[in-house]
Amino acid sequence: MDLAEIFRVMRRRWYVLLPGLLLTAGLIAAVIVLVPVTYQSQSTVVLLNSQKATQAYDGNPFLSTQTSLTGMADSLARNLNSDDSLRDLKARGAKGTFAAKLADNAQGPLMWLTVTGTDKASVLSSDKTLTAYAKERLDQFQKEQSVAPKAMIRMTTIVPPQNPVAQTKTRLEYMIMAGGLGLVLTLAAAFYVEARKRSAHTPEPAAGPAGPAEEAEAEPAEAAGPVRSAGESVVEETLALRQPPRWSQSSGAGAAAAEPDAPRHAMAVASAAEPLDEESTHGHRPRTGQRDR
Repeated sequence: MDLAEIFRVMRRRWYVLLPGLLLTAGLIAAVIVLVPVTYQSQSTVVLLNSQKATQAYDGNPFLSTQTSLTGMADSLARNLNSDDSLRDLKARGAKGTFAAKLADNAQGPLMWLTVTGTDKASVLSSDKTLTAYAKERLDQFQKEQSVAPKAMIRMTTIVPPQNPVAQTKTRLEYMIMAGGLGLVLTLAAAFYVEARKRSAHTPEPAAGPAGPAEEAEAEPAEAAGPVRSAGESVVEETLALRQPPRWSQSSGAGAAAAEPDAPRHAMAVASAAEPLDEESTHGHRPRTGQRDR
């Protein structure tokens, strides 16, 4: 089936195609209503070395970096993703989904703090709350370990919480899935109706005239009669030729006189039906009881 045939089927079965397209539009509209637009805000923070560790660099923390800071950043991210931290954030009025992790392809202790939600204003404020809460958790860890204030690791914000950006990828995927499913079902229904209509209007092949072989098979075996050999057929034909015509036979005596001659005729026919002797096969005439004169 080529493209032109597909369009012809769609044009003929418009009464099936139109409701299917309306149903597909309804599915897409349902996705738009049921799947809201999500917004995302993200901030970037970095861990800095302590004041005591930066004395050799005139107090510049960006010149003093240690691998231990990356490990501390990973530990802090795991703590921020815990259930206890989520409960604390909810208690502070933060809403949405929270995520803290090490920044991709980072060459230092950089962290991404992300908040996702459906309310744009709430997402921005929640990201600010998460950024402040991360600094508090870092200080709390070190105070629990009785770290001196000048030896504490510090945190600073590199990128403040950004304005929330609409995340339309998931919603668009659902819309494409709904539209594709509705379109496939519509086309399948249209071609199904087309196939049913064609099968209903296709006439059954008429039975043609029976051939010789079929007629011979259809005849009953009794009608064929007994099978006769070639010799018997020749004898019967010869007898039929030797018999005198009926108009020359009398009703009484003629029929009686013809009866004794019948055996002689049968013997003559039988002798004629016998195969020729060896002399006749070489071109000589068969011997008879009387010479030709």
